[in-house]
Amino acid sequence: MSQAPANFGKWRAFFWPIHSYELKKLMPMLLMFFFISFNYSVLRNAKDALVVTAPGGGAEVLPFLKFWGVIPAAVIFMLIYSKLSNILSKENLFYATIVPFLVFFALFATVLYPNKDALHPHIWASDLQAEYPKLLGLIGIARNWTYSLFYIMSELWGSVALSLLFWGFANDITKINESKRFYALFGLGANVSLIFAGQATQFLAKMQKNAAPGIDAWQLPLNYMTAVVTVFGFVIIAIYYWMNRVVLTDPRYYDVTEVKKAKKDKPKMSLSESFGFLARSRHLLCIAVIVIAYGISINLIEVTWKSQLKLQFPETNDYFNFMGQVSQYTGWATLFLILFVANNVMRTFGWGIAALMTPVILLVTGIVFFAFVIFKGTFEPLALDWGTTTLWIAIIFGAIQNVVSKSFKYSLFDPTKEMAYIPLDQESKVKGKAAIDVVGSRLGKAGGSLIQQGLIGAFGTLTACTPHIAGILFFIIAAWIWAARNLNRSLIALNAK
Repeated sequence: MSQAPANFGKWRAFFWPIHSYELKKLMPMLLMFFFISFNYSVLRNAKDALVVTAPGGGAEVLPFLKFWGVIPAAVIFMLIYSKLSNILSKENLFYATIVPFLVFFALFATVLYPNKDALHPHIWASDLQAEYPKLLGLIGIARNWTYSLFYIMSELWGSVALSLLFWGFANDITKINESKRFYALFGLGANVSLIFAGQATQFLAKMQKNAAPGIDAWQLPLNYMTAVVTVFGFVIIAIYYWMNRVVLTDPRYYDVTEVKKAKKDKPKMSLSESFGFLARSRHLLCIAVIVIAYGISINLIEVTWKSQLKLQFPETNDYFNFMGQVSQYTGWATLFLILFVANNVMRTFGWGIAALMTPVILLVTGIVFFAFVIFKGTFEPLALDWGTTTLWIAIIFGAIQNVVSKSFKYSLFDPTKEMAYIPLDQESKVKGKAAIDVVGSRLGKAGGSLIQQGLIGAFGTLTACTPHIAGILFFIIAAWIWAARNLNRSLIALNAK
């Protein structure tokens, strides 16, 4: 008779490894993570819709905006943040960091967007573009500068609120034994927020039908969206304030003498030092290659896909609505892969097959996507037989690629990448991870943008350089597959010792 309760306890611990008394600490953290992720997902959909569908804009602007807008803004932010960290307490630093974002998003909806026609220099930009047609990306940033600013602030929200503020807070207050149980739930919470954000995006996009004649159809959903983002932002602040006053004053939940810090501080390495350290280890170099290859591949496919998406959905609300559907499907797909696929693939087929699944799926979906973009005339009769267009087929395969790339990243790519560090000695683990964070994050994010900027400068438009983007993409994925196969052989050899 006692066997059934014991088994139930094991299953409960497997699916919900949280003690009842820990809910007072876990639930506020989960809610913070949910609201931050929700805001980021909705803002991400809105920023793409605004920039891509803007007059004189387009997907060609995105690589320029990421490189010349987001990266410098991130550097400026970190300089200001470092200065403030020396002046303010941790709690006040949190408030001082998050409030300016909320103020900006509120001002964008109430001041900047309603006056966009007066603020955007369209005549000057059109004259400049006529003289320098290959500078479409840079001119597009200046032409719709308020949209560009919204894009930059939305991108920074993900890096600042999620990576810096939340994870910094979580790592400070979470004990090592709690992290093993809490952090997995945060991952699931992020994907649940994707589903809700996708539904919210679609709901907001449909509000245009309620707009009165002569009224900007995007203004109404934008007002509601920024209201939700602002309210949720202040809810995040309220939760943080409550935790500092109620939860962290209880030694059961937080005791500075018990909270284990990192075993070693991550060494600060310059770009040249990082390259030098990686060059001495074939194993680490292969990890760096797969990280860089993922960043470049996603960038190359996504920007090209968004250029096609604008052709299908030139209206901002329609574009916004479709991106909401993609977010929702991404959340569901990731939950399915995490719960039912990832562990089974790893256990049944091993690390090598699990690591190869992401690049192989990107390769297959990328081939189909680019085939319908590049050879659309050839496939037009087939599309007509199916009762659709090659553009729509390309968009669907691009959406599938977008969904599977993100879901496979969270469920298989990230875990296999982290597992690749396990057999290494302590110095290689610590210094190697630091080096890959420097090299991988910089080259992965900037590499795709730089490639696209160079091609757009040479050929004028994304459409003209699409065949070249496809060729570079397949070369990058081939390098990714080569690195994953070599990494698998290295892991087998290291584990055999």
